[in-house]
Amino acid sequence: MENLFSKYLKGDPILWIVFFVMCIISAIEMYSASSTLAYGADNYAGPMLRHVGFLFGGAIIAIVVHLIPVRYIRMTAYLVLLLSALLLVWVLFRGVSENGASRWLVIMGIKFQPSEFAKLSVIIVAADMISRIRDAKKDEWKYFRNTLIMLAIICTLILFDNFSTAFILFMVVVIMMFIGRVSLLKLGVLVGGLLLTIVLCFALVKTVPEKSMPKMFDRAYTWVGRIDRFKTEKKDEKSKYTITDENRQVQHGRIAIARGGAVGVFPGNSIERDYLPQAYSDFIYAIIVEEMGLFGGIFVILLYLVLLFRAGRIATKCATVFPALLVIGLSLMIVIQAFISMSVATSLGPVTGQPLPLISRGGTSILITCIYFGIIFGVNRQIKEEYQPPIEEDIPIEPEEELSVVDLENL
Repeated sequence: MENLFSKYLKGDPILWIVFFVMCIISAIEMYSASSTLAYGADNYAGPMLRHVGFLFGGAIIAIVVHLIPVRYIRMTAYLVLLLSALLLVWVLFRGVSENGASRWLVIMGIKFQPSEFAKLSVIIVAADMISRIRDAKKDEWKYFRNTLIMLAIICTLILFDNFSTAFILFMVVVIMMFIGRVSLLKLGVLVGGLLLTIVLCFALVKTVPEKSMPKMFDRAYTWVGRIDRFKTEKKDEKSKYTITDENRQVQHGRIAIARGGAVGVFPGNSIERDYLPQAYSDFIYAIIVEEMGLFGGIFVILLYLVLLFRAGRIATKCATVFPALLVIGLSLMIVIQAFISMSVATSLGPVTGQPLPLISRGGTSILITCIYFGIIFGVNRQIKEEYQPPIEEDIPIEPEEELSVVDLENL
């Protein structure tokens, strides 16, 4: 095992183990959670094999990416950002709708989410811009402004059909700016302005009828409705025990978690997978708890916490600012999304539609998350190579000549 990590899988071995364990859990739970997909498919093993194929392809991508020098990733991020922005504009007009949201594009038969590429490129470009701040008086406003413009454009394009993703991306970049020591005054004004905008938009949606608003704002009423239902369920005890079309996901998620107990019913024995919509995606954590129990649920949480902790360790060892911010940003994106997904599945938050990174079903999400891991592994690999002491060449030592008796007398 040690030779494997030192030869082919360079970087933090613990993070590699976390990565592969997540892939294994994903494959096992998808086998169970995708029962509804298998029932409707021509080949019952098709959805499972497709998912395993994405995991295998993602693992190959992570291995390849972690061998690419970070400077090349830094250079190409701007091109990916521009391409992502164009695709996000395209998806607004020609996007494929699924579950009431137009987040997908189909090009040459390939279905993908442009927002996943946008998230990756925004984090890399933000890390680059923040790292360029050398003098607070000369550089801070320039790069803060540029980062803000980029966020405003990308997050607005994502916002129309995926509020939660836009919000998570925005807050991750704000945390990166905080770590990068951007002025607290600027960050305070930025966060305050964001909260004020959210409150005003919420009030607008509550007062203006849906028929009077343009069609592009339909998702706003979906978000407000989810928040209202979440608040009502917290206040009204009877609503917790009533299953309707609107709260079917939440209620069956609760039943799945309640059935899990401490040790679960073991993989393959889930019942709620047949009743829980999106059991293989947004609510896969509920199926994990049902089958693996409380201990299994805590184990999955610990995997993400270990990822965040090890990423923080890697960031502290970086000699320059850019790779440190990059590792922090990518790990925060994974972990925050994971905890929001798990909070939804456990009824601690309103439904958001966020998948569990690397575990939920989704081709684009899996492949991009594997790129996240690959970049983190690559940064750690470069750190180890930079601090590796040079190998000293073995200099042959000639044997000392024996002293003769005459030499000894001369001494």
